[in-house]
Amino acid sequence: MKIDGTRSHDRATEVVLAYYAAFNRGDWDGMLALLSDDVAHDLNQGPRETGRAAFASFLQRMQASYREQLHDIVVLVSPDGSRAAAEYVVHGQYLASDAGLPEAHGQKYVLPGGAFFELREGRIQRVSNYYNLQDWIEQVR
Repeated sequence: MKIDGTRSHDRATEVVLAYYAAFNRGDWDGMLALLSDDVAHDLNQGPRETGRAAFASFLQRMQASYREQLHDIVVLVSPDGSRAAAEYVVHGQYLASDAGLPEAHGQKYVLPGGAFFELREGRIQRVSNYYNLQDWIEQVR
């Protein structure tokens, strides 16, 4: 398959890969630019947050407590480009204690994760993140 940007599937794949590339660079503005204004963000085992401003706040919370890189990213996209799924492995370090979670002491962790996306007009409309929270807790205890 040639990815040439002329098909919806190709464009959606590029958006999701650009989202993760920005994440790995710590480029929060780059990530936010790929989101719709009314993006729905489903937190792992948590509530849905809506809007780009809420997503920016989430990124700031993450930056304060975690240093993460995603490896082995695989992206699957529906033929019409409206939905996507990604699987990856998080390589991280727990820097500062996050509310309701174990105490942080710079613990390192490796954790498989995934996300589901809805895309509209070339932007991410929804991102739902999933990982095994109990596995993460065991690794940082």
